[in-house]
Amino acid sequence: MAFSRKQFLKALGLGALASAVPVKWGVASPKMEEARTGAKRMKIRDVDIYYFGIKLNEPFTIAIGTVTSTNGVLIRIHTDSGIVGIGESCPFQPITGETQQTNIAVAQNLRDMLTGKDPLAVESANRLFSPFLHSNPAILAAFDMAFYDILGKVAGLPVFRLLGGDKMTFETDVTTGIDTPENMVKNVKAHIASGFRTQKIKLGKDPDHDVAILQAIRDAIGYDYPIRIDANQGYTVPQAIYALKHMEKFQIQFCEQPVVASDIIGMKQVREESPIPIMGDEALFTPADAIELARAEACDYFNIKLMKAGGITNSLKISLIAEAADIRCMVGCMNETRIALTAAAHVHGAQRNIIYADLDGYVGHTVDPVVDGMTVQNGIVTIPEKPGLGVDIDPAYLKMLRKA
Repeated sequence: MAFSRKQFLKALGLGALASAVPVKWGVASPKMEEARTGAKRMKIRDVDIYYFGIKLNEPFTIAIGTVTSTNGVLIRIHTDSGIVGIGESCPFQPITGETQQTNIAVAQNLRDMLTGKDPLAVESANRLFSPFLHSNPAILAAFDMAFYDILGKVAGLPVFRLLGGDKMTFETDVTTGIDTPENMVKNVKAHIASGFRTQKIKLGKDPDHDVAILQAIRDAIGYDYPIRIDANQGYTVPQAIYALKHMEKFQIQFCEQPVVASDIIGMKQVREESPIPIMGDEALFTPADAIELARAEACDYFNIKLMKAGGITNSLKISLIAEAADIRCMVGCMNETRIALTAAAHVHGAQRNIIYADLDGYVGHTVDPVVDGMTVQNGIVTIPEKPGLGVDIDPAYLKMLRKA
C-alpha cells in the first residue's frame, strides 16, 4: 500500500503511540500495525547530485591557501514515501584533500550503494560508506545531514530536538581573512557595524607581522569585543610559542591549530608554554582523532566541523568524547551555504558541551540560494523549528544547477 507524505507521518505517529501502550489495553489496531510496516518498508528511491559552486565577494585567504568560491556538491535524497532529505558538501583541498570533482565521483558511488536502503538507518549507512571517510569526509557529511533531515521529518521534530537538545539560539563569531593590516582593520570594523561582536582573525604567516595586525585591530576597536585567532598550521613550534606569548596582551580567547596537524607532540608543547588556550582543528577529523588529542593533552578545545568529521553522526561522537575528557568544543565551518551551516547549528543546539560557534561561512557569498534554515541577527544564530533540518534550496536556483 502506498502512503502519501501526510498519511505516512500521521500513521507513523499512531504507530509510535501504539508501541508505547500495552497490548492488553486494547489500543492496538490494524492501522497502527500498518504504520509500523510502512516505516520498515521506507526505502531510498534515488539521489540527485548537483554541482554547487558559489563565488565569494572577494578572495578569502588563510595561512595554507586562498578560496574564491565554494565549489561544493548539493545532494537530495528521495524516498519512496515522498520525503526528501537535503545535504551539502564544501570541500577545501588543502585541509580535507577533496575537490568538487572527487566529491561528485564519490557521490555517484554512494548513490549506487544506498539506493533501496532504509534512509532511517543512519548508523548502518555510516558503516556502509565509512571507507570513504578519510579521503572524502565532506561529501559523506552531505549524505549524513540529508539522512538526519529525513529522520527529523519522519519524526515531526527539528533535528536538534530529535537529538535531545533545547538550545535554539547561540552566538557565532565572524572571520576576517589574511590581508593587509589596513584591510583587516577595515573588515573587522565592518563586521562590528553589521552586528557581530566576536571576531575571528586569520593569522599564521609571520609572528611579528601577526602581532602587529592584532595591535592595529585592538587600537581600532578597543577591548570590548572578544577576539579569537586561527593560524591554520602556519607556525613552527618555536614560532607559535613566541607569537602567542607576545599576543597575550591582546586578550585572545584561544588560538586554533597553531602548528602542523600531524605534530601532536609539538602541539602539546605549544599548549604547555602558551598563555593563550589552544584549539585543535585540522588535527581533528574523526572520533579516533579526538581520543588521540585527549590522551596527548595536546589542546584545550576541539573545533568540530561537519566537513572534516563526515557529518552529524561523527560530530556528535566527537562532542561526547570531548565531554568525557572535560574538553569544551566549538562547531565550525568551511565556506558552506546556510544548508550545511544549519546542519551544524543543529549539532550545536543538541550538545551542551559545544560552547562556541564559528558558523559564518555564508557571509562572503555573492548569493544566498537557501530557503528557511538558520538565521543570524547581530551575531545570534536561531535554529529553525521546522521538522528535519528546516532548510531547503530555492527551486528557481536549483533549476540553474548542473546535475551530475
